[in-house]
Amino acid sequence: MKVLVAAATQAEVKPLLDWLEETKTREVEVLVTGIGMAATAYSLGKYFAKNRPGIAIQAGIAGSFRHERPLGEVLLVTREIFGDLGAEDRGQFTDLFTIGLWQHDMHPFTHHYLINPLTLFPENLQPLPQVTGVTVNTVSGETATIARLEQLYQPDIESMEGAAFHYACLVEGVPFLQLRSVSNYVEIRDKSKWNIPLAVKMLNDTLKETIAGLTSK
Repeated sequence: MKVLVAAATQAEVKPLLDWLEETKTREVEVLVTGIGMAATAYSLGKYFAKNRPGIAIQAGIAGSFRHERPLGEVLLVTREIFGDLGAEDRGQFTDLFTIGLWQHDMHPFTHHYLINPLTLFPENLQPLPQVTGVTVNTVSGETATIARLEQLYQPDIESMEGAAFHYACLVEGVPFLQLRSVSNYVEIRDKSKWNIPLAVKMLNDTLKETIAGLTSK
Protein backbone atom coordinates (compact mmCIF):
# COMPACT_ATOMS: atom_id res chain seq x y z
CA MET A 1 0.00 0.00 0.00
CA LYS A 2 1.24 3.46 -0.90
CA VAL A 3 1.23 5.66 2.20
CA LEU A 4 1.42 9.44 2.34
CA VAL A 5 2.58 11.03 5.59
CA ALA A 6 1.82 14.74 5.77
CA ALA A 7 3.40 16.92 8.44
CA ALA A 8 3.52 20.65 8.96
CA THR A 9 7.24 20.63 9.75
CA GLN A 10 10.11 18.25 9.11
CA ALA A 11 11.06 18.33 12.79
CA GLU A 12 7.81 16.60 13.75
CA VAL A 13 8.63 13.55 11.60
CA LYS A 14 12.45 13.56 11.57
CA PRO A 15 12.71 10.23 13.44
CA LEU A 16 10.34 8.70 10.87
CA LEU A 17 12.43 10.04 7.99
CA ASP A 18 15.56 8.52 9.49
CA TRP A 19 13.80 5.19 10.03
CA LEU A 20 12.47 5.11 6.46
CA GLU A 21 15.99 5.64 5.17
CA GLU A 22 17.47 2.98 7.45
CA THR A 23 14.83 0.38 6.56
CA LYS A 24 14.77 1.31 2.86
CA THR A 25 10.98 1.56 3.00
CA ARG A 26 9.85 2.77 -0.42
CA GLU A 27 6.06 2.57 -0.13
CA VAL A 28 5.95 5.73 1.99
CA GLU A 29 6.17 9.34 0.83
CA VAL A 30 6.56 12.18 3.33
CA LEU A 31 5.10 15.55 2.43
CA VAL A 32 6.12 18.55 4.53
CA THR A 33 3.18 20.86 3.91
CA GLY A 34 4.19 23.91 5.90
CA ILE A 35 2.42 25.34 8.93
CA GLY A 36 -1.24 26.35 8.87
CA MET A 37 -4.42 25.69 6.92
CA ALA A 38 -3.48 27.53 3.72
CA ALA A 39 -0.13 25.80 3.32
CA THR A 40 -1.66 22.41 4.14
CA ALA A 41 -4.54 22.78 1.69
CA TYR A 42 -2.26 23.99 -1.11
CA SER A 43 0.31 21.24 -0.60
CA LEU A 44 -2.29 18.48 -0.44
CA GLY A 45 -4.24 19.81 -3.42
CA LYS A 46 -1.08 19.92 -5.50
CA TYR A 47 -0.10 16.41 -4.36
CA PHE A 48 -3.52 14.82 -4.93
CA ALA A 49 -3.69 16.28 -8.44
CA LYS A 50 -0.89 13.88 -9.44
CA ASN A 51 -0.91 11.12 -6.81
CA ARG A 52 -3.42 8.75 -5.25
CA PRO A 53 -2.13 7.12 -2.04
CA GLY A 54 -3.83 4.11 -0.50
CA ILE A 55 -4.01 6.10 2.73
CA ALA A 56 -2.88 9.53 3.94
CA ILE A 57 -1.65 10.10 7.49
CA GLN A 58 -1.31 13.53 9.01
CA ALA A 59 1.16 13.51 11.88
CA GLY A 60 1.94 16.30 14.28
CA ILE A 61 2.01 17.64 17.80
CA ALA A 62 -0.92 19.44 19.37
CA GLY A 63 -2.20 21.25 22.42
CA SER A 64 -4.72 19.45 24.62
CA PHE A 65 -7.75 21.08 26.24
CA ARG A 66 -7.89 18.09 28.59
CA HIS A 67 -5.35 18.33 31.40
CA GLU A 68 -5.94 14.69 32.29
CA ARG A 69 -4.16 13.75 29.05
CA PRO A 70 -0.47 13.19 29.82
CA LEU A 71 2.12 15.00 27.73
CA GLY A 72 3.33 12.69 24.99
CA GLU A 73 0.07 10.76 24.67
CA VAL A 74 -0.78 9.90 21.06
CA LEU A 75 -4.36 10.52 19.96
CA LEU A 76 -6.41 9.53 16.93
CA VAL A 77 -8.33 12.56 15.70
CA THR A 78 -11.58 11.39 14.14
CA ARG A 79 -13.52 14.70 14.03
CA GLU A 80 -12.32 18.16 13.04
CA ILE A 81 -13.81 21.64 12.87
CA PHE A 82 -12.63 25.07 11.77
CA GLY A 83 -12.46 27.08 14.97
CA ASP A 84 -12.09 30.67 13.81
CA LEU A 85 -13.64 30.84 10.34
CA GLY A 86 -16.56 33.21 10.60
CA ALA A 87 -17.41 36.72 11.80
CA GLU A 88 -17.40 38.80 14.95
CA ASP A 89 -20.69 40.52 15.76
CA ARG A 90 -21.10 42.68 18.86
CA GLY A 91 -18.39 40.88 20.75
CA GLN A 92 -19.58 37.42 19.75
CA PHE A 93 -17.99 34.98 17.30
CA THR A 94 -20.31 33.37 14.74
CA ASP A 95 -19.13 30.62 12.40
CA LEU A 96 -20.15 30.25 8.75
CA PHE A 97 -22.78 27.64 9.56
CA THR A 98 -24.58 29.88 12.02
CA ILE A 99 -24.34 32.84 9.64
CA GLY A 100 -25.91 30.71 6.93
CA LEU A 101 -23.10 30.95 4.38
CA TRP A 102 -22.48 27.21 4.80
CA GLN A 103 -25.04 24.46 5.35
CA HIS A 104 -24.53 22.10 8.28
CA ASP A 105 -24.42 18.95 6.17
CA MET A 106 -22.92 20.31 2.96
CA HIS A 107 -20.22 18.04 1.54
CA PRO A 108 -17.78 17.19 3.06
CA PHE A 109 -19.25 18.23 6.44
CA THR A 110 -21.47 16.19 8.72
CA HIS A 111 -23.39 18.66 10.87
CA HIS A 112 -20.48 21.10 10.60
CA TYR A 113 -17.82 18.54 11.55
CA LEU A 114 -15.26 16.92 9.24
CA ILE A 115 -15.54 13.28 10.28
CA ASN A 116 -13.23 10.43 9.34
CA PRO A 117 -15.48 7.79 7.73
CA LEU A 118 -13.08 4.90 8.31
CA THR A 119 -14.72 2.17 10.36
CA LEU A 120 -11.67 -0.06 10.80
CA PHE A 121 -8.41 1.46 11.96
CA PRO A 122 -5.00 -0.25 11.90
CA GLU A 123 -4.71 -2.69 14.78
CA ASN A 124 -2.09 -0.75 16.72
CA LEU A 125 -4.25 2.41 16.61
CA GLN A 126 -7.46 0.85 17.88
CA PRO A 127 -6.56 1.33 21.58
CA LEU A 128 -5.79 5.04 21.05
CA PRO A 129 -8.30 7.60 22.36
CA GLN A 130 -10.46 8.94 19.53
CA VAL A 131 -10.80 12.71 19.89
CA THR A 132 -12.18 15.88 18.34
CA GLY A 133 -9.81 18.51 17.01
CA VAL A 134 -10.33 22.21 16.44
CA THR A 135 -8.16 23.96 13.87
CA VAL A 136 -7.21 27.61 14.28
CA ASN A 137 -5.04 30.20 12.59
CA THR A 138 -3.79 31.55 15.91
CA VAL A 139 -2.76 29.19 18.70
CA SER A 140 -5.00 29.88 21.69
CA GLY A 141 -3.31 31.53 24.64
CA GLU A 142 -6.00 33.74 26.17
CA THR A 143 -8.69 32.66 28.61
CA ALA A 144 -11.55 34.18 26.60
CA THR A 145 -10.49 32.46 23.37
CA ILE A 146 -10.10 29.10 25.07
CA ALA A 147 -13.49 29.42 26.76
CA ARG A 148 -15.15 30.30 23.44
CA LEU A 149 -13.71 27.27 21.64
CA GLU A 150 -14.69 24.94 24.47
CA GLN A 151 -18.22 26.34 24.67
CA LEU A 152 -18.87 26.17 20.92
CA TYR A 153 -17.10 22.96 19.91
CA GLN A 154 -16.03 20.92 22.99
CA PRO A 155 -12.68 20.04 21.36
CA ASP A 156 -10.09 17.74 22.87
CA ILE A 157 -7.07 19.11 21.02
CA GLU A 158 -6.03 22.12 18.95
CA SER A 159 -3.86 22.30 15.85
CA MET A 160 -3.28 24.63 12.91
CA GLU A 161 -3.72 22.05 10.11
CA GLY A 162 -6.09 19.22 11.05
CA ALA A 163 -9.34 20.49 9.53
CA ALA A 164 -7.62 21.38 6.25
CA PHE A 165 -6.24 17.84 6.05
CA HIS A 166 -9.64 16.26 6.76
CA TYR A 167 -11.31 18.58 4.24
CA ALA A 168 -8.87 17.76 1.43
CA CYS A 169 -8.99 14.01 2.02
CA LEU A 170 -12.79 13.91 2.25
CA VAL A 171 -13.25 15.94 -0.94
CA GLU A 172 -10.74 13.78 -2.83
CA GLY A 173 -12.03 10.49 -1.40
CA VAL A 174 -8.65 9.51 0.03
CA PRO A 175 -8.74 7.29 3.15
CA PHE A 176 -6.96 9.05 5.98
CA LEU A 177 -5.78 9.09 9.57
CA GLN A 178 -4.80 12.02 11.75
CA LEU A 179 -2.36 11.28 14.57
CA ARG A 180 -1.46 13.92 17.14
CA SER A 181 0.68 13.72 20.25
CA VAL A 182 0.18 16.09 23.17
CA SER A 183 3.05 18.55 23.50
CA ASN A 184 1.30 21.08 25.75
CA TYR A 185 -2.00 22.14 27.24
CA VAL A 186 -4.23 24.84 25.79
CA GLU A 187 -3.89 27.51 28.45
CA ILE A 188 -2.18 30.82 29.09
CA ARG A 189 0.96 30.44 26.99
CA ASP A 190 3.98 29.15 28.95
CA LYS A 191 6.45 27.17 26.83
CA SER A 192 8.40 26.12 29.91
CA LYS A 193 5.58 23.62 30.55
CA TRP A 194 5.74 22.09 27.07
CA ASN A 195 7.48 18.83 26.21
CA ILE A 196 7.98 18.78 22.45
CA PRO A 197 10.81 16.19 22.42
CA LEU A 198 8.63 13.65 24.24
CA ALA A 199 5.66 14.37 21.98
CA VAL A 200 7.79 13.93 18.85
CA LYS A 201 9.26 10.66 20.13
CA MET A 202 5.90 9.14 21.02
CA LEU A 203 4.31 10.31 17.76
CA ASN A 204 7.07 8.79 15.64
CA ASP A 205 7.08 5.51 17.58
CA THR A 206 3.38 5.17 16.74
CA LEU A 207 3.94 6.23 13.14
CA LYS A 208 6.64 3.62 12.59
CA GLU A 209 4.50 0.88 14.06
CA THR A 210 1.51 1.95 11.96
CA ILE A 211 3.49 2.14 8.72
CA ALA A 212 5.16 -1.21 9.34
CA GLY A 213 1.72 -2.77 9.62
CA LEU A 214 0.31 -1.02 6.54
CA THR A 215 3.25 -1.73 4.24
CA SER A 216 3.53 -5.39 5.24
CA LYS A 217 0.13 -6.16 3.70
